[in-house]
Amino acid sequence: MEYNTATVIQQVQTLTQLVTVKYEMEPVVIVEAPPEGVRAQLFAVENRILLLAHGIVKAGIDLGRLAPGDLQISEKKIVIKLPPAQITDAYLDDKQTRVIERTTGLFRSFDKDLEQTTRQNAIDDINRAARSSGILKDAEERARLQLSNLLLQLGFEKVEFR
Repeated sequence: MEYNTATVIQQVQTLTQLVTVKYEMEPVVIVEAPPEGVRAQLFAVENRILLLAHGIVKAGIDLGRLAPGDLQISEKKIVIKLPPAQITDAYLDDKQTRVIERTTGLFRSFDKDLEQTTRQNAIDDINRAARSSGILKDAEERARLQLSNLLLQLGFEKVEFR
């Protein structure tokens, strides 16, 4: 079977976002709103939320970014330059995320935005933790493995990545 670069790119690009890794984490996040006003500062009262966050971070390769120069085909050998791995999604599972403690200090009004701020901080924390745990490296390695398997099944005898 004859392969040309345009045909192979079109077939691979149909995968678009190849998500290859999913990390799940459960950090505890605490956000405290400092006291406002003289009376609140005298009594050291604060608004505070303690959240047990169940976060999910996914990573993979955006195959839609492949260009014709990123593939080289020679008979039954293909050489591919993959785009870098990236975080594709990071979010909290609302069914498993819960507020453990909510404190509204004396002389303080309820801060409706404090929980939302805490949730956003949790997403930022799980995103950083996933990056420092090597999610991008894992995503790239798994993408190479999955693409190799796919291309070998299509009839290529040798698949290389650069």
